[in-house]
Amino acid sequence: MSGERADAAAIAVVLLDVEGTTTPIAFVTQVLFPYARTHLRAYLERHATSPDHERLVARLRDEHAAASRDADAPSRWIDEPIAARVASIAAFVEWLMDRDRKSTALKELQGRIWESGYQRGEIAGEVFPDVPRALRRWRDRGVAVAIFSSGSVLAQQLLFRHSTAGDLTSLIRWHFDTAIGTKGDPDSYRRIAAEVGCAARTVLFVSDVVRELDAARAAAMNVRLSIRPGNAAPPDSHGYEAIRTFDQLEID
Repeated sequence: MSGERADAAAIAVVLLDVEGTTTPIAFVTQVLFPYARTHLRAYLERHATSPDHERLVARLRDEHAAASRDADAPSRWIDEPIAARVASIAAFVEWLMDRDRKSTALKELQGRIWESGYQRGEIAGEVFPDVPRALRRWRDRGVAVAIFSSGSVLAQQLLFRHSTAGDLTSLIRWHFDTAIGTKGDPDSYRRIAAEVGCAARTVLFVSDVVRELDAARAAAMNVRLSIRPGNAAPPDSHGYEAIRTFDQLEID
């Protein structure tokens, strides 16, 4: 395949989306999400009295209070007794998952549940075959790699540490989640550029979501549209150069 050369200044950092870019959407929707749902209540019961768990519960409680003002409100939050609180938290988390809410607390909880699954070998992070060789190629050329996903930093690290291609974490320098901002906000990409210490024009962002590319381009980043098996077809008028494999990216 012919390469797609990045624009403008030399690229110093490749910023990658995960779902639909490095990883099949089906792995997330058919493996990770069902695993988190299946093991949710058992996880909450095991950690019901853990001090570290309390911080996460407090964040979920705050999100519940905000969501309770919606017309489609979740069921009532209950703090006591512990069994009722576990059931209350589980119901709210399932409510968030049913609506695909980009909740930072939900993503952290899912990451913790997946951690146990990865450690037990019950799940392994799926990546497209071209991903490992691209990561190594970019490393060898002195181009750093960062990840920006709505999944938590922990979830990202677990996926690449326990990937089907082995541990890839040494090839990824930075991980960003929605703590830095939403993926549709140009300011999120400006913050990422500042965090990695590069001018935005020297960052190449790859994603399968057009609105994310719009935001990154508004922040002056280079962008490419990821077309992978299983991805939804982008609108015909998207106007972005598309790639079907990282092998098409020529980065000097």
